[in-house]
Amino acid sequence: MRREASILHLDLDAFFAAVEQRDKPSLRGRPVVVGGVGGRGVVATASYEARAYGTHSAMSTAEARRRCPSGTAFLGGRFAAYRRTSDVVMALLRELSPLVEPVSIDEAYVDLAAGPGHDLSVDGVTALARQLKVDIAAATGGVTGSVGIGSSKLMAKIASDLDKPDGLVVVPRGSELDVLHPLPATRLGGVGPATAERLHRVGVTTVADLAAKSLPDLVALAGRAHGAGLYALARAEDDRPVVAEREAKSISQEETFARDLTDRTVLGRQIDGMAARVGSRLRTAAYSGRTVTLKLRRYDFTTLTRSQTLPQPTDDPRVIASIAHRLLAEAGTQGGLRLLGVGVSGLSPYAQGDLFAAADALEPPDVAAGDEPREETPEPVTAEARWWPGQDVRHDELGPGWVWGRGLGRVTVRFEGPLTAPGPVRTLAADDPALQPAEPPDWRAGPLTVKA
Repeated sequence: MRREASILHLDLDAFFAAVEQRDKPSLRGRPVVVGGVGGRGVVATASYEARAYGTHSAMSTAEARRRCPSGTAFLGGRFAAYRRTSDVVMALLRELSPLVEPVSIDEAYVDLAAGPGHDLSVDGVTALARQLKVDIAAATGGVTGSVGIGSSKLMAKIASDLDKPDGLVVVPRGSELDVLHPLPATRLGGVGPATAERLHRVGVTTVADLAAKSLPDLVALAGRAHGAGLYALARAEDDRPVVAEREAKSISQEETFARDLTDRTVLGRQIDGMAARVGSRLRTAAYSGRTVTLKLRRYDFTTLTRSQTLPQPTDDPRVIASIAHRLLAEAGTQGGLRLLGVGVSGLSPYAQGDLFAAADALEPPDVAAGDEPREETPEPVTAEARWWPGQDVRHDELGPGWVWGRGLGRVTVRFEGPLTAPGPVRTLAADDPALQPAEPPDWRAGPLTVKA
């Protein structure tokens, strides 16, 4: 822990959805869900308008469609647009300090103490953060971020989540426990559902409850390393530095169970949930990976890993889950499992066309951004299969726009851009030679010309 609040954490608000609303003026103020748009897709990000209906990341798209009202836009991802906006934000952060640690495409830590002559008083870092928020909104065309500043990474991240969206919270040195202890224990990193359940059984619901437990009690409850980590975090003890070059080698999720599990159905549900979370984290970080690994710890504490390497990288949770199910069948569940984990390694930056590709291939052919869910039998691949909701396009005569829907040999396009008014909708033949995929629009350029 530092002598002053000098670590800043930035978390861009509902980032993917915010970029979509910026680039598509007809969606501003409306519920927007970004993710796999097929019947078995998964939500990557939901706008705050969609979150009001209980939609959240890692939820199935089918469940999000049931919760959200008619007219909600369900869009596939556009990572080129997200990466371009993220690069602008990261450049602004690097003007503050050479020590910037990106955690994902929409999140980063900044070591203000390494910056050029910053006033590290509470008033000084508050003023700096206010100006940063103004600069981000201006440079990104209105995307907002929540900022937290504290004496450690732990407190900076906690602070950035206290007043979302578009928040700013500084936790002065010496007030860490006043902020931390009233919070639910689940706000600490490492307190997942299984750990939370074990803590709840011994009367721990808040961080203060956790801090009241002795180190031997927590080691007995959660194991030596995990228990010691929880003991330190509950006391706001965190000396992790901000590391400028931070490259993920793998992304994984694991759960330790309160009792040994042998039921394949229950374990299968655990795999599906973990695969969904790993897929969501891969998309958020703009990575895909080639190797899927299953980790399991048996009743006798022996730990095994099984892996399979794919010919092409993936971020599709269904592909990850399918391989993990097969690896579990090969490893067996004899005697019961205490821990199960799913991970993806062999990471590489996302390549355009990877995102949700498998979901699109399974998607019913008549899907629009605001459609109600329907039961349909997938048809053979046709001309409209090259189009997906949210995709950037350009028509030789009508100008730039984005795909609103497709089906029955047609594609519906809304012709608008980030610097236009909400634009008109036109339905065209899916094989119209004048309609082509396009690069994301530049929100910093002059007004787009829409001829429709």
